[in-house]
Amino acid sequence: MESGSGSEVAIVDVRMPFKSMVIFMVKGALAAIPALIILSIIGAIIGGLLTGIFGP
Repeated sequence: MESGSGSEVAIVDVRMPFKSMVIFMVKGALAAIPALIILSIIGAIIGGLLTGIFGP
């Protein structure tokens, strides 16, 4: 893409009812729980491998 062919967009306001915003935030919080669990497992595996390689 050429640098002169694009156009810039600036979002000034987002109109969203309070109830919909609360539901959206709760869904995001619930989605973060499995992601945190998966990242913790991956971190534990990497930490265990590094401990096994370089010693305690």
